[in-house]
Formats: sequence, C-alpha cells, structure tokens
Amino acid sequence: MAALSIVCHFSPSYQFKKRSFHTPSVCSLPCFSSSLCRIRGPRLLRNGVLARAEDKARGSSPSSTPPSQREVQPNNEKQLEELTSASGSCDPLCSVDDTSSQDFEATYKPKTDLLKTITVFTATLTGTLAINLSWVTDNQDIAMALLFAIGYAGIIFEESLAFNKSGVGLLMAVSLWVVRSIGAPSTDIAVSELTRASAEVSEIVFFLLGAMTIVEIVDAHQGFKVVTDNITTRKPRTLLWLVGFVTFFLSSILDNLTSTVVMVSLLRKLVPPSEYRKLLGAVVVIAANAGGAWTPIGDVTTTMLWIHGQISTLQTMKGLFIPSIVSLAVPLALMSLTSEVNGKGQDSLNVLASEQMAPRGQLVFSVGIGALIFVPVFKALTGLPPFMGMLLGLGVLWILTDAIHYGESEGQKLKVPQALSRIDTQGAFFFLGILLSVSSLEAAGLLRELANYLDAHIPNVELIASAIGVVSAIIDNVPLVAATMGMYDLSSFPQDSEFWQLVAYCAGTGGSMLVIGSAAGVAYMGMEKVDFFWYLRKVSGFAFAGYAAGIAAYLAVNNLHISLPSTFAQVPSL
Repeated sequence: MAALSIVCHFSPSYQFKKRSFHTPSVCSLPCFSSSLCRIRGPRLLRNGVLARAEDKARGSSPSSTPPSQREVQPNNEKQLEELTSASGSCDPLCSVDDTSSQDFEATYKPKTDLLKTITVFTATLTGTLAINLSWVTDNQDIAMALLFAIGYAGIIFEESLAFNKSGVGLLMAVSLWVVRSIGAPSTDIAVSELTRASAEVSEIVFFLLGAMTIVEIVDAHQGFKVVTDNITTRKPRTLLWLVGFVTFFLSSILDNLTSTVVMVSLLRKLVPPSEYRKLLGAVVVIAANAGGAWTPIGDVTTTMLWIHGQISTLQTMKGLFIPSIVSLAVPLALMSLTSEVNGKGQDSLNVLASEQMAPRGQLVFSVGIGALIFVPVFKALTGLPPFMGMLLGLGVLWILTDAIHYGESEGQKLKVPQALSRIDTQGAFFFLGILLSVSSLEAAGLLRELANYLDAHIPNVELIASAIGVVSAIIDNVPLVAATMGMYDLSSFPQDSEFWQLVAYCAGTGGSMLVIGSAAGVAYMGMEKVDFFWYLRKVSGFAFAGYAAGIAAYLAVNNLHISLPSTFAQVPSL
C-alpha cells in the first residue's frame, strides 16, 4: 500500500453528532467512512486504470498504449480492486474506474432524482409564498418557532432524510432572518440586528477554522506520535488509567474529536480486538469530553462561552478542573473493577506497524501546540478577540511549513493549502447556520420569553444546567449552549458565575452518557464498530456516575471555596 501512497484521513475538526460511519479503511490510521479515505492516486495510477479511462475518453485504443504502461496495468488494477473491496466502496475521487462507473449506472435513477428535485423546489416555493402572508407578519413568534422546530428536526433526523445538517442549518438561518425582517418594526432594525449577530458568529467561525487547520497540519506531520509513542505499558489496569489521563490532557488543548481519533488509533496498535479494547475506547470518549470542558479551547461549547464573555480563562480552569477530573476518575475506578480489565493481561505485541513521523514533525508539533496555548495569552496581553490570536498562530505555522518544505515535491501535501482542503468546512457552515438561527430567535425576543418561563418554573440554576447536560447526550450541544446564551445575558448571570461554569461543564461532559451524544463518541463508534446498546449496557452507567460526581464536586468546591494552588492562580498572562 505504501507504493500506492494511500493517504487515510479523518478531518480533526469540530464535528457533530449522529453522523454514521461505515466500513473501515485498510489504512494504518483507521478511517471509518469510505468517503473519508481519499485515494491520492490520480497521478500515481495514471499508468493503469485512469490512463485507460482517459484513452477511452480520447477514443484511442489500448494498442496505442506504450508497453511499459500495459505492463503495470494488471498490478495496479489488482491493487486498486483489493482496496475498493476492502473499503466497501470507492472514493468519489476515483469515480472514473470501471467498478464505480458500473455502480453509478446500476443505482442511477433519473426519475427518482427528478422527483426529488421537484419536491425540493416545490417546498422552497411554498415557503417563499407563505412568508408573504399577512399571518406571518401578525404571528412572527409562532412562525419563527415553527421554522426552528422544522429545521431542528431536519438536523436531528438527517440520516433518515438524507439531507446534510449543514444545508438544513443554512436554510433555517436564512428563513428565520427573512421572517424576522418582515416582523421587525422596520427593515433597518432587522439589518442592524443581523449585522451585530454576524459579527459575533464570525468570531467563532474564524476561530474554529484556524484551530482546525493548525491541528490538521500537526496531524499531517504525524506530530501526535510525540505523545502516543510514549505509551508502552501493556498491563490492563495501568493502561486503562494511563490512556484516560493522556486523553484528558490532550483534549484540553485539542478538540475532543481529534483526541479520540489519535488515541483510538493508538489502541489499535497496542491491543488486539477484544472487549477490553472496546472498554479502553470508551474511556477515551469519556476522557476526551471531560478534558475539553475545563479549558476555553478544549471544547467548542466552552469556546463559544469564552468568546462571548460568559466565562474567562483562569476562572474556568480553576473552577472546572477538579469537577472534570472527578468525572473521569469515577468511571475509571468503576471500570477497573470489571472483568474485562481484571481478566487476562494484554501482553501482545503491536498489532499494526508504527507510522513514521514526517520530517520536522516534532518541530511542527511544538509550534502548533504552542500556537493553540498562546491564544488565551494573546487575548490577555492585547485585549483583542481570541480569533485574532488563532489567526496569528496559523500565520506563523503557515510560514514555517512553507520554509521547511521549500523545494520538496513530497512536502506539498504537508503545507497549509493541502490542510485547508481537508478540514471540515461543512462543520463550519453548520456552526454558521445554527448560530445565526439562534441569534434570530434572540433578536425576536423568543429566548428571553423562554428564560422567563424556566425561571418561573425551575428557579434552581443547578438543575437547569444539569438538565442541559442530560439533553446534550441526545441533542447536539452546540445549539443547546447557543440557545442558553441567548436566553440568559450577563445581566442575569455575570461572567464566571456558577451558572455559566456549570453549563460549560455539563454541556461538555453530558454527551458521554450515550455513544451518539458527542462527536468523540460517534467517531469511536465508527472506528471500533461499537453497538449503541453495547455502550448503553457497558459504559453509560459509569459515564452518568462520573457526570453526577463532577457536578457534586463542583458544588462542594464552590461551597468550601476550594481552588487550585495560589501560585497557579497568579500567572499574570492568564
């Protein structure tokens, strides 16, 4: 496979829930969706299948092909056939080969596609005509609530409806703002509200794009091997705790999805397929979600709260470190008592050969991680928004990779332009759609009305925050946190209040209770082929115990005024 230069890639970005992952790839770094395993073979296989396809398109005969090309065709075709049979389906990039062309012809149904097109345009036209009705103007709140409910249902059931959640989110956002412009006292007011909302949303989107690109560059250089190669123990209980805490601290700097992919890939090299390895993967999920909750850059929901001013860097780290580590330690202690961990030792050799780190991988890893850590420092020193610090780090890493790979033909894939082509752009569009949708509800006053209702019926803020965490195990935590931010402003709960810190903790760790409750869980589910009900039986109880223990630890720390050592609290840059 090395001769074919197969690159298996999973975009280490802020992805979301309920994404199904299918047959794993044969790459050494496991990919769990055939559409994510990209065969970088157009040039390398040009002498084989693709060359024949091009000759056919030009009308040339096989006899005109040079003998050297005809000799390598069988081997290339055989290797490509093995790859496509192993992964289940061929990547869209190799759709010109015979196999994918035959599949396309077999599944292509013009009438069905035409019917779908007519249905989409009919629904769009109906919605456009309905917006002009006077009823919408007189009942703006009801219309916006209905639109949001329909759009949110489309996001939740995206797999059943075969509609991507990013597209649904964008349509929902535009529709809601159109209704808002009709129902607002004047169009100028609606435009002013949209301008303010766009500025706030753009800060988050730019921050995420910069962070995703930096992590992707480090991953392309195999930089995370600096961390994973140092895990050598095979003792089941020791490995359980070591994997948990390494993931915990790794996730505090990276996003939980990237941390999960890196650590589960390591487990596949350390431990053969077994119930024990599944349990280790579940530990990775719990640890990744817990580790992302106590730093402003560790989880996207925490980042949202930090950028909008609900929480600050130092207070969040001081207040949530103990609850987060308790939410991991409790499940680890309980899992240590299970038969899977106390069974036979896992003293096997590496299952997969270790991949070689790219040239200057350690340098890129150090600069990339340093750029991420420097973002809070940059905000404290300059007072500028965090996304400016992230863009600064990306700029430095961009110039560095251009310099160290200058003149290297093989180094092009390690540079930023290639990384930009692999980041999760659709995830950024999903954020854009969701946050703009929620901001329209906030502008119309709906979220304030909902907050008043909750205050009247559930006066306990701890209970509200805890409920958000439980619901986040089922529903995407991004819109939940965005809605909470719109419901309660800083005048209701000031910066770093108990409510906002609990929201950050609960939304970050609550998703561990179900395997579909977080991006980390969905990634693990696809990579290890874990069944939903297996996770429910084996792990959910431990995850809930850790979640509840973390909340109890937070309340105890606040009531007893326990904090981190004062020497840490006096770091001036934080």
